[in-house]
Amino acid sequence: MSDEDGGPGEGDAPDGDDRPSWTTLASRTVYDNAWIEVTHRDVVAPTGHPGIYGVVHFKQRAIGVVPLDDEGCTWLVGQWRYTLDAWSWEIPEGGAPPGEAPLDAARRELAEETGLVAARWTPLLELHTSNSVTDERAVVWLARELTRGTPAPDETEHLALRRLPLDEAVEMVLDGRITDALAMAALLKVHVLRERGEMPA
Repeated sequence: MSDEDGGPGEGDAPDGDDRPSWTTLASRTVYDNAWIEVTHRDVVAPTGHPGIYGVVHFKQRAIGVVPLDDEGCTWLVGQWRYTLDAWSWEIPEGGAPPGEAPLDAARRELAEETGLVAARWTPLLELHTSNSVTDERAVVWLARELTRGTPAPDETEHLALRRLPLDEAVEMVLDGRITDALAMAALLKVHVLRERGEMPA
């Protein structure tokens, strides 16, 4: 998995693809904190027309984990999301700050939010969370051979924890009870892999 982060006008087109890309003429930071930086950019679109772009740069890599036990059950984490002012059921998720390997962050987040420790980790997917305005990239692992422990969330987290069959979690995606993009993509991918008989050995 690549650890490189890019923004509009950055990165290479696929081999043999010479379609025009965005050009950044100027960029200035309009907001900055420990987690995000917001820049205002003067740009030229692929069509040749000038314009502006607001980019939210995430300083941490988004991390997700689908824990799956031998009985085919997974764990969901519930919490009140400030930005939505709504309750959200999700897979265990968090962030990998610069200098922390994403897999190490995944191990840490799983243990903090669920108390689970996994002996086997398999890369599951990479995802751009909202590529029209952010450069945030997420990576998700499938965690198996689980040992239970005691959760230890940080001081800002008031979490609910739920163990349930994977099929029930998928139903929560399909009927709209799970709306978190990372959780939806990860749970559906595990479901499809299992249905196809392609679960990693």
